[in-house]
Amino acid sequence: MTDARSPGADAATFLEVVRSGDPARFALVTERHRRELQVHCYRMLANYEDAQDLTQETFLRAWHKRESFKGNAALRTWLYRIATNACLDFLEKRKDRTLEDSEVLYLQPYPDRMLPEDPQESVVARETIELAFIVAVQHLPPRQRAVFVLRDVLGWPASKTADALELTVASVTSALQRARVTMRGRLPDRRLDWRGAELSKDERGVVKAYIEAHERNDLDGLAALLREDLRFAMLPEAGTTTTTAKDAVDGWVSGGLFQRGHDDWRGIATTVNRMPAAALYLRTPEDPEYRLFAIAVLRVADGKIAELTGFDATGKPWLGLPATL
Repeated sequence: MTDARSPGADAATFLEVVRSGDPARFALVTERHRRELQVHCYRMLANYEDAQDLTQETFLRAWHKRESFKGNAALRTWLYRIATNACLDFLEKRKDRTLEDSEVLYLQPYPDRMLPEDPQESVVARETIELAFIVAVQHLPPRQRAVFVLRDVLGWPASKTADALELTVASVTSALQRARVTMRGRLPDRRLDWRGAELSKDERGVVKAYIEAHERNDLDGLAALLREDLRFAMLPEAGTTTTTAKDAVDGWVSGGLFQRGHDDWRGIATTVNRMPAAALYLRTPEDPEYRLFAIAVLRVADGKIAELTGFDATGKPWLGLPATL
């Protein structure tokens, strides 16, 4: 992918800004790359809040390293290099957050409203933002992850990737081969055929029915929407399970998600990670308002929910959802 503007013109403009030492001009020139850099950091980290922090860290590092920009590469390339290495430094410190089996406990949803506005960038973001893809990437060792994202997501040549990561071209090629093997093992073939920009009629219908089943406290109706080999996770709790529809609903009831079938739910249809989702609001006897409780991200296959990933939605204004209904 390339900048919409000429990389040479972009670099020349930025060199003038660097020479001026004006932080306001620096921010003006670099800020237009914020959304694409944040998506890049999210692919590396799988956590929206961490991606926000590391994007800001990228701009701080860029300001402190501004004199190192010589115009030999596009500004965008220079910023991606800084962002990638900032993420690698962060991952080195995050060793205590061990990835066990298929669990990514720090996974957070990504609000679609924060995807890049540039049409070309938005296409890349859509194709590589689904939860299954993001989770699969987390199973790559950090440097393999960086190589895979730079080479196969951003389309960088091996030499450019090697320069950014201070590796040899041979090391980059080897890391990419290993990363591709891991990704193929974690993503079923169908998941490599990325979705379009809009939800299908099936997806919209299933989200609507899922919300209505909650609002009616219709546990049988909810079970009927689930595939018998449902994959379910409720983050940040540990455990991604494959379960039957009945066992899933029984588990939600025994876990207190439904209080004897009399909870007072409301919901709104939305999307995160370019996937269908339902934002669920709960009203309790002690509170007259419906308060945002959780967001359920769905993968729909043949008119049924094949995967359901639930996230605690409280205290996350960045989701862009109303706190109450």
